[in-house]
Parts: sequence; C-alpha cells; structure tokens
Amino acid sequence: MIACSSEKSPETEVTVVPKIEASGTNAHYIGNRAPLLPSALIKLPVGAVQPEGFLKEYLVRQKNGLTGNLGEISAWLQKTNNAWLSPDGTGEWGWEEVPYWLKGYANIGYITKDQAMIDEAMVWIESVLNSQRDNGDFGPVLMDGDHPDFWAKMIMLYCLQSYYEYSQDQRVIELMTKYFRYELTVPDGEFLEGYWQRLRGGDNLHSVLWLYNRTGDEFLLDLAEKIHQNTSNWTGRDLPLEQVRNHREVRDGGEVPDWYRDQVDWHNVNHAQAFREPAQYYQLSKNEADLKATYENFQIIREHFGQVPGGMFGSDENARPGYADPRQGVETCGMVEQMNSDEHLFRITGDPFWGDHAEEVAYNTYPAAVMPDFKALHYITSPNMVLLDSKNHHPGIANSGPFLLMNPFSSRCCQHNHAQGWPYFIENLWMATPDNGVAASLYGANKVTVKVGDGTEVSIAEETNYPFEEEIRFTVNTPKWVAFPLYLRIPAWAKAAKITINGEEVKDGISGIGFAKIQREWKDGDRVTLSLPMEIASKRWEKNSNSLSISRGPLTYSLKIREKYIKEESDKTAIWDSKWQQGADTQQWPSWEVRPVTDWNYSLVVDEDDLASSFEVMKGKWPASNFPFTLEEVPIKILVKAKRIPEWQLDETGLVGELKDLPKTSAEPVEEVTLIPMGAARLRITAFPELKQ
Repeated sequence: MIACSSEKSPETEVTVVPKIEASGTNAHYIGNRAPLLPSALIKLPVGAVQPEGFLKEYLVRQKNGLTGNLGEISAWLQKTNNAWLSPDGTGEWGWEEVPYWLKGYANIGYITKDQAMIDEAMVWIESVLNSQRDNGDFGPVLMDGDHPDFWAKMIMLYCLQSYYEYSQDQRVIELMTKYFRYELTVPDGEFLEGYWQRLRGGDNLHSVLWLYNRTGDEFLLDLAEKIHQNTSNWTGRDLPLEQVRNHREVRDGGEVPDWYRDQVDWHNVNHAQAFREPAQYYQLSKNEADLKATYENFQIIREHFGQVPGGMFGSDENARPGYADPRQGVETCGMVEQMNSDEHLFRITGDPFWGDHAEEVAYNTYPAAVMPDFKALHYITSPNMVLLDSKNHHPGIANSGPFLLMNPFSSRCCQHNHAQGWPYFIENLWMATPDNGVAASLYGANKVTVKVGDGTEVSIAEETNYPFEEEIRFTVNTPKWVAFPLYLRIPAWAKAAKITINGEEVKDGISGIGFAKIQREWKDGDRVTLSLPMEIASKRWEKNSNSLSISRGPLTYSLKIREKYIKEESDKTAIWDSKWQQGADTQQWPSWEVRPVTDWNYSLVVDEDDLASSFEVMKGKWPASNFPFTLEEVPIKILVKAKRIPEWQLDETGLVGELKDLPKTSAEPVEEVTLIPMGAARLRITAFPELKQ
C-alpha cells in the first residue's frame, strides 16, 4: 500500500493494484450470489452510461444507418410471416437475425432515450414475452436436424436481460424461469445437439447465471452444470481430430498439424464468442483449470493465426493451417463477439488485460469494417488490405464470393450482429466494484450515474478524446460528501502515468497494467485527471515473416493510402444468400468498392534502437463532425521514412501479396510517408515487410 505523502490531503489514499479482486458483495448492484465465486466487477444497468464525443456520434450514425433502418430493408426483419412475431412460433423468418439486430438496436434506444427506437424494439419484445408455450419454450419453433435448436434463443435472452435492466419488467424473470425449467427437462441427447448451439453454449450459461443471481432458484445451478456438460469441450487439448468440428482445409493439401487439435473449433466467430465458456463455468466450478483454459484458448489461436496487429486473428471464416499472413482477416461478427467476450471476462476476472484488449479491437480493427456513415459493411477485414471490390478472392481468403465489398445487404450474420459492438462497449465503460466503488474500465467520453459508498447516487463526467488524446478528465458530481473508491485502469502500454486531484499531483510514475485505486471522501466538483503518456512502440511479428507494426498508446498505425470510392448496385453485387424486403429501394442503399489511388507497397525505414528519431507525430484539430475514423478527419498522423518494394503486388487471387514471398531489401529511394490510426484506414498496410537496412 502506497499512501499519499503528508503534505497531500490526508483523506486521499492512492494505491496501485494489479487487478480487482473478486471479494465482497456490492450493496447496490447485483453480482454473483453464493455458491458462485464473487463478482470482480459488476455491470451497470443499460442507460447508466451516457456516451459523449465520438462514441455518441457512433450511436447516431448507427441509428441513421444500417442498425436503425434494417427493419425496413432486411428480409429477416420483415413483420409478415415472421416466426418471432407469430403466436404459434411458426413463420418463414425465425432464426438468429432478429435477436442479433435487436441486441444492438434496442440498447441504442435505451442508451440514447430514443422513444421511437424503444417503441419499435417493444414490438418484438412484447411478442417474445407473450410467446411462451405450456412446456416453457418460447419464440420460434426451431429444429437443428432432428433436435430442438436453442441457439437463436440464447441471443434473444441477451435482449430480454437488457430490457429487464431498463424496465424491471418482472415478465422477463417469469419467462426465463419457465424456459430454463423446460431446458432442464430436455434429455441430454436432445440438448444442444448440432453445430452452432453446442459450440456456443456459454451464452446459455451466462443467462442462467444472470437469472440465478436475481432469484436464487437452485435448479438453475443444476441447469448450469447440464449446459456445461453438453457444450463443446473448450478446455480440450490434443483432441481426436473428429472432435474438431469446423470445416478443415490445409494449404496445398498438407497434413493437419498436431496443434490444430488443441481447440475444439477454429471458426472465427465461434472462437471469439465461445472461448470464454470455461471461465464462465469457473464461477460455479471454482476450478482454476477452467479459468486457465480460457486464457490458453485466447493465446492458442493467436499463436498460430494472430501474429498480426489489431488484436484479432487471421481466420477469414475458418482458420486454415498455412494461411496466417496479415492479409487474412476476421468477420465483423467476430470482432463484436470478441469485444463482448472481453467485457464478460473483465467482469469475471477483474483482470485489466481484457479491458486493454477490448479497446484494441474496438479502436483499431472494428471501425474500418463499416462505412463511415454505417450504411454498409463487409464480411472480412484484415490488417493488410489494399482493395475492396466485388470479386471472388478465394482461395486467398477462405470464402468464395464478394466478401470484401462494402454492401448493406450481404453477410446476413454481420449485417445484423454488428449492431451490438458500440452499445455494449459503451455500457461497459464503467463497472461497479465489490467494495461499493466504481471502476473506469474502458476509456471514452461519457457521463455515468452510479450508486457508491453508502448508496449515494453520484455522476462522473469523463471528458477526453482518448484514444487520440493522452489526458482523461473526470468531474465528480455528488449531492453530499461521500466516501468510495474510484478505480482507474492503467493500460499495459502506459509508462509514467500520472494522477492529479483538483490540480494537485497525488501519484506519478505509474507503469504497467493494473488499476490505480483512489480512496477518498469525495465532494461535489472534485476533478481527477489521468495522464497516460503515449510513446511510439514497435513490434516484430517473428512468426509472420518478421513483419513490423507501429503503435502509439492504444492505437496501431497503418500506411495512409488515398481511397477512391466507386458506387455499385447492391442487388447485383450481394452475396448469394442476401435477401431484402419487397419494396426495399436498393438504389438508396448502394454498395461501395474502395480502390487505392496512391502506392501502398512500402516498408518502413526506422531505427528500432531509437524509435523517437524515426517518427514525427503530427497532431491536428479535433474534427467538427466528432468522427475521427476517416482519412480526411483523423486528428493525428505520424510521418516516417519508407521504401517501395516493387515486387510487392496484388497476387493471382487479387489480394495483397503475402509477406513470405518478398525480398528483404529494396533499391528504391527513401521517401516520406504518412501513417494514420488503423481504424481510420479502410485500405491499409499495418504489418510492414521486413526491410534489412
């Protein structure tokens, strides 16, 4: 424990802790109930956090873009003959698309207090609440082959939980209780049988534990055990090959490597969303091996396919041995599910590692997966991609078809599921702590309203342009003096972080991952400033041709490539299974090719022993649009020397050539190029080829 020196305010104590321990019980918010392990961090109700700055602008663009308009254009969301609105659970449209979309759409309504969005969401929620059958099942009557299909209902349970947080409508508790009693009666041979639901049983487990924490019904613990036993084995290593469930393809017809049997599935979304299941079960089992398995799952896929910047991995749809170059990508679904998993794991473990990673994906990989106006997106996004068109790039990427084009109708899973990314991230900016405090767990401009200490409701305004800015400023508003701990996450990249309170420095020299815990009796108007100095850093990806990436603080940087946008007709360029409602005006929802206008085949000329001498950071004005994720409006750039590599061209599949085929030297002259934050670059080179000086 490091207390403040005697000349500082005696009621203030600042300590640094590596993580928030799961001990004690918050008196104001519902965490884990015995016999579950205590919650390390506790989610605040939806709406408690109000976004500001570009996070607010993101929700506005989602509302005006695909998320807010899918109900009028997506065939799966049409109300006619929709099984989610049918009294008997039958209809043509009734699988995952409605709840995927509703997860984000409804929560944007709750967060922004948009009554029209809330009213539209209630059309679907009321139908679900009124759909429960005598046996306890609800919603569409779904089958996975010869077995009941529980997968789409796992997603809808998320929607119901958010609605309950917003409304406290007891019908949610009643429906979930009856439904889980029904699940307990389903024979194991019929339960979670089939591909998607067996792999993703952790989502079902999450909802069961959520309900247990509110009702204490002991049968829910029996169901939790049943779900875990019937979920795919995410703790398994050296598995029989037949237990590795996904489509398998090895480059050049080679043998499946032994390490491929260390994960039960390599589908990118399955992994991003389900690798956490052992840690979820750990709350009940209390077996450290379960928690360890989740950390190992995270590392295993990155060891073999994630040797790239941006936080994700090169799976395309299914990770393929022999295909791990930075031109391989990940589905937009995979990004938002990874962010959701990080947020879950942050609450379970109290480990700030998961906060760092959620920010890495949210601020680097995810923004470029969608158009700036949020009216189109593509299926696959990669660290290195220099052409987004409507061509088929298989086998360069795993998927056959126009999977790189920005299209509002394609990729039906991502088309609907992307909606959850930003609202869920915003909801987890703050979390309650077991000692009746509050933690700034993720950073971005916002205002939170939270009960702390003796139950006093306070608000904390967070002003910042983070991750583009080094300072984060907090102002506490409270109706009276109140004592509570305020935790500030210290990212792993931070060196010499500093905290001031009301202009007085209370702690400096904070380095490395952890939390700064400020224990204090707070008064109205107290101001806290967290300074996180951002330095240029480089990383060599030895397992990926020793490629080089550059970061500054939480942002990774890509080569600035001027982009030319070419409008395409969406109905003529959509993926084969795309569907839109009759009467939807596809002309109002065009697709976009993005083509490079400037050279992209550069590698960097840097002194890795003296990085500061190789880069010049250029800070500009904050954009009037409040949206920093475009080439034109990004507020920070980095200048660096570089050389072209003429041999580096598009290959026969139409993708950027692989790094392994490139020379290590270049006779081209040294030029100056510009790097911009990765999230603002829809065309980008982020993993630069090795260039021997």
